[in-house]
Amino acid sequence: AARRATGSTRLNDASSRSHAILTLVVERRRQLVEQEGEDVRASQHVAMVRSKIHCVDLAGSERLKRSGATGARLKEGIHINAGLLALGKVIAALCEQKDENDRGHVPYRESKLTRLLQDSLGGTARTCMLACVSPDAADAAETATTLGYAARARRIRNAVVANAFNQ
Repeated sequence: AARRATGSTRLNDASSRSHAILTLVVERRRQLVEQEGEDVRASQHVAMVRSKIHCVDLAGSERLKRSGATGARLKEGIHINAGLLALGKVIAALCEQKDENDRGHVPYRESKLTRLLQDSLGGTARTCMLACVSPDAADAAETATTLGYAARARRIRNAVVANAFNQ
């Protein structure tokens, strides 16, 4: 967090102006055993289960007129909004799929964000989204947009599968 640049707009004095992704990969390995008659010994094969956890903090979408951003802050806001738009397109495409055999085009390649989250969004993962909203009446439009975004994301159905394999 110390290396993240911050900048101010009319809406936020110290915004990081970026998305943040923390990815944890957890592996559990277990030595398999072989048995020949009464003889039991360790096998050369290992059973492994791999889990990946993405903790994602999305930068908030900002209406550029309301934020008063100019120059570099304006470019940052445009990039943030473009990434959120690409994520919205992916969520919409995944919501349209009737079942796992209905594989229409999902535009994962439109942004780095959607490429990084591809396995979590439409893969075999369990996905949870927390939406942060404001109770302030001045933020009603952004709150409604965020809630709509979360409602669409909630309709995504993944076929959750354990990532277990033998080596």
